[in-house]
Amino acid sequence: MAVKDRLFELSDKKYADFQAKLTPTIDRKKFIGVRVPNVRKLAKELYNSNNYADFLKELPHEYYDENMLHGLILSELKDYDDCVKKVDSFLPYVDNWAVCDIMSPKCFKKNKDRLIEKIVEWSANNQTFTSRFGIEMLMTHFLDDEFKPKYLEIPSGVRLEDYYSKMMVAWFFATALAKQWDATIPYLKENRLEIWTHNKTIQKAIESYRINDEQKAYLRTLKR
Repeated sequence: MAVKDRLFELSDKKYADFQAKLTPTIDRKKFIGVRVPNVRKLAKELYNSNNYADFLKELPHEYYDENMLHGLILSELKDYDDCVKKVDSFLPYVDNWAVCDIMSPKCFKKNKDRLIEKIVEWSANNQTFTSRFGIEMLMTHFLDDEFKPKYLEIPSGVRLEDYYSKMMVAWFFATALAKQWDATIPYLKENRLEIWTHNKTIQKAIESYRINDEQKAYLRTLKR
């Protein structure tokens, strides 16, 4: 049975309506309505049975759910070079935040020394969701033990005007404030971010339980 047919077997019209509301940039007709746990289960099944190669070549996909499945299969790949090659092939077709954000290849964790170079490349891309993916991978893998202050320059240099790009930069800096306050706060004190992203970073940080009350009070004084 074709992968698309498998997805339609799992469809839920009401869930498709719900997904469409959360992803307003995508036409409602593009939603099959497969719940994420079911897409994950199918991705693992296809990966474990080594029955996914043809599907990954079928770009562009017709449906949002196919793109979700594609991203989740990529997340299962164990060979770093193969994964990066397939991610690079897929990113130009990623056209919404949900598909972008669901991709988190497991093999990246063990290849951080090489991953940072790709993150720089992806983040600097002029395509919204390629850049967003790069910044999200930076946030996922380089704000803890692997953190270096210079990495903050990567998202701060992104100046795409798209909402989903600017929101990702704000999300990154709000998370960086929670994890690396001393290195990150100068970006707000010295107005290194454009105004919308600056204020959205403060908003998201204030909403975070990982930021203490004293820090939140100080952040409120930095609003522009």
